[in-house]
Amino acid sequence: MKGAARDVVDVVALGESMVTFLPGRPGRLADVPSFDRAIGGAESNVVCVLAAAGHTARWVGRVGADGFGDHLVERIAGYGVDVSSVSRDPARPTGVYFRTAGERGTGAHEVAYYRAGSAASAMSADNVDLAAARAGRVLHLSGITAALSDDCRALMHTLTAARPGRPLLSFDVNHRPSLWRTAGDPLTLLDLARRADIVFVGEDEAAQAWGVTGGPQAIRAALPEPGVLVVKQGERGATAFERRPAATPPAFEPALHVDVVATTGAGDAFAAGFLSATLRGLPARERLRHGHLFAAAALTAPGDLAAPPARDHADRLTALDGAAWGRLRLAPGWTQAERATQEANTP
Repeated sequence: MKGAARDVVDVVALGESMVTFLPGRPGRLADVPSFDRAIGGAESNVVCVLAAAGHTARWVGRVGADGFGDHLVERIAGYGVDVSSVSRDPARPTGVYFRTAGERGTGAHEVAYYRAGSAASAMSADNVDLAAARAGRVLHLSGITAALSDDCRALMHTLTAARPGRPLLSFDVNHRPSLWRTAGDPLTLLDLARRADIVFVGEDEAAQAWGVTGGPQAIRAALPEPGVLVVKQGERGATAFERRPAATPPAFEPALHVDVVATTGAGDAFAAGFLSATLRGLPARERLRHGHLFAAAALTAPGDLAAPPARDHADRLTALDGAAWGRLRLAPGWTQAERATQEANTP
């Protein structure tokens, strides 16, 4: 589907979003008696957070012509995201998944996906609004889409191909080993990353997907093409490499001390924070810190999505010196507490 011309927004994201069911109490999936419904999806998470942070954003995807598809579209639109280019598939369902609470802050939990044959897995260059996908200052994609089907992989190659007027291309590797067991060779992710302008990848992902070990410098050596490469180093922090200006040394910023509630969605929030600061023209150090702050908002809240800190709050924290940044410890509710303080001080 070629689609008509679309208004240009700050960020467009394309990918699968699913309805997620969160447990009403800790325990095995076999034992949990009830679940609360929410939404999840790496790419839609990014644009929901960016819209909440004040940017214009669009999500492009496919959902089933079912109640779960209605729920997804309505919830994502509720964040202020443009969903006018989401298509409905009458023959395939909307994907869903269930997960357990796991141990607090460890990320150790069961996840059961029901996405095989989903509407999103049938995305292709023929049934996706390519004009809408390209009508952004930034187009954000992830490696999850490439693992969904052959058609999705071909669509990713279409969107990442060099062409006049291509938006700044952001790519989160998002290696999911369980998906690649049947999807083919995860080296496909390396090829897609080489086509992008901004790439996010974890040290663990580079090792699992490509066999690249040895830290950020080794990953940059294996992936020299992107103008910006962000290597996420877990609890230690993140390193950003920039090709321009010439001979720019890599920037490293340590992660924050956080009282973790859940880890799901933190990587997407980090990408959103980094892209938000990129859209504002901030330097690499501040882009990394905004990524850490947005990730901290997600880490201190349940579910896949959490409201990011207000821009002026994030800017104040980003401006702290290294020692003060290192002393920060963020607990659940820290973003809401700042908003409450601002409202109390407003005449």
